[in-house]
Amino acid sequence: MESRIVGRAWKFGDSIDTGQMAIGQYTRLGVEVYSAHCLENLRPEFPQTVQPGDIVVAGKNFGSGSSRESAVLALRYLQVGAVVAEFFSRIFFRNAINLGLPVIECPQANLIDDGNNIEVYPLQGKIVNLTQNCTYQGLMLPEHLMKIIRAGGLVPYLEQTISSSS
Repeated sequence: MESRIVGRAWKFGDSIDTGQMAIGQYTRLGVEVYSAHCLENLRPEFPQTVQPGDIVVAGKNFGSGSSRESAVLALRYLQVGAVVAEFFSRIFFRNAINLGLPVIECPQANLIDDGNNIEVYPLQGKIVNLTQNCTYQGLMLPEHLMKIIRAGGLVPYLEQTISSSS
């Protein structure tokens, strides 16, 4: 994973729950199916037009609801580069780290407009809005969490750690 993620901002509001990212009726059909419906109730065009590296931007309580990892897997399958939100549900936040998706809490996330081009620096917690020519400071992800993200998630990180100590 790069230390800088550049993409288009997809703006969502407050309290986006995991059921909107991984709709229950599709989850048993596999990630390729349920990711094709990710956030479609809020933005019907999202799953078909999001580009690799694009960044989901949201308000408060992103990832609320159930603890389903499938919500993060849908975003990863669609190759979302990162999620920036004012505040994350704690379970979603940890699932994102465990599955290798960079997440940045930023109180000024609401100032980013849909379609803005932004750069995210997870280790620094910095978000640069290239469209508006401004910078926001979010919470920095500690290096130990960045190691998990860089490895692609907790399981690959543990596999690397175990194999390097053998």
